[in-house]
Amino acid sequence: MTAHPPTHQTPAEETLWTRRDLLKSVTGGAVLLAAGERSVPGFPAPAKKLPVAAVVSEYRENSHADVIVGKILEGYDQRGGPGPNLEIVSLYTDQVPDEDLSRGLSKKHGFRIVPTIEEAITLGTGKVQVAGVLSIGEHGDYPKTKRTGQKMYPRRRFFDQITATFRKAGSVVPVFNDKHLAYDFNDTRQMYDAARKMKIPFMAGSSIPVTWRRPPLSLPPDCEIESALAIGYSDIEAYGFHALEGLQCMIERRRGGESGVKRVQAVQGEEIWKAELEGRWSRELFDAALKTMPPEDCGQLERDLDPQAPFFLFEHQDGLKSCVAMANGVSRHFGFAAKLKGRKEPVATWYELELDQPFGHFAYLVKAINHMFQTGQPAYPVERTLLTTGMLDEIMHSLADDNRSTTTPHLKIAYQPTDWPFANAPEE
Repeated sequence: MTAHPPTHQTPAEETLWTRRDLLKSVTGGAVLLAAGERSVPGFPAPAKKLPVAAVVSEYRENSHADVIVGKILEGYDQRGGPGPNLEIVSLYTDQVPDEDLSRGLSKKHGFRIVPTIEEAITLGTGKVQVAGVLSIGEHGDYPKTKRTGQKMYPRRRFFDQITATFRKAGSVVPVFNDKHLAYDFNDTRQMYDAARKMKIPFMAGSSIPVTWRRPPLSLPPDCEIESALAIGYSDIEAYGFHALEGLQCMIERRRGGESGVKRVQAVQGEEIWKAELEGRWSRELFDAALKTMPPEDCGQLERDLDPQAPFFLFEHQDGLKSCVAMANGVSRHFGFAAKLKGRKEPVATWYELELDQPFGHFAYLVKAINHMFQTGQPAYPVERTLLTTGMLDEIMHSLADDNRSTTTPHLKIAYQPTDWPFANAPEE
């Protein structure tokens, strides 16, 4: 994938918090501290960094462990610049590849490498010794499911061992789960239900909802959406999840909030064009989203679309029809477009990623994690990721079953959005 010169400053250089962000909590009324990232008159940052345990599948260069944990260890630029007011005190690695970075970083920064998840959280004391737990089950050598080809990352296993430790110790702290909750929705639902029962502040998801948007688009609260479409690319599961989050973080702001999904189908080849004629996805929205992206990275849909590329089609409980177009061959970016009631032209944006180190879009994800660890309040609802995880699982099964269409009563997941800012959100 060709990297474009970033059209933005790195997170360490630009102002990440506006005055509005500091004064307005996503929970409505509480003060949101800057948490050590800069001194704000009247809102002093905590003097001591909060201790954090990291539970990761593997820690190598540019892995999710590196671009998340590394920003706590070495600043948002991962070169010693400003960072969150957090301190990694322990690290559990499920696998240790030849190119592992964790052992060297442990010597450099003084955190423990531990043999168990329980020890990462308790430091061998039997009590919870950290203010938050990072669970990063992305990357590593894990098998795939035979029928659907889903990567069997150990996210559920990590979560079960984290919660078992909480039960044994008699206390809980916030937990962040990187990307989707599990490859299997039954596991996902059990994780979510356990977190609610134990009253664990729980947050999950990808960096797409908080990265730069070009132009900086946020749908008006309580808007009426007539149709919506997101563009994705590359691997169906790993990158399809990113595209789903890019869709969901937008459409959840519609009138009534998110109501859940009642039907799911993946289509390929000629079925894509048939679905367009049936009004299940909009070419106008596809073109609008594509126009926001670098033109040198965009092709023509009919000419360049990979024959195996799928479109994900969804019907929501409130009647909204949405689509994720995995436009391999046509696009190498994530984007979004929607038709709003009362507006003639679609609204659209490109989710810009920093494609070279330090992958600055992850800095904004770390800021959201930092907020939860500092306040005990998730920056945005875990229900978003509960739903997108379920949508992805159903898509993978649809593809494995010859593009079947399936009703999904288990995805009747309703929630309300929060007003967490993305990277270049305009100041109010």
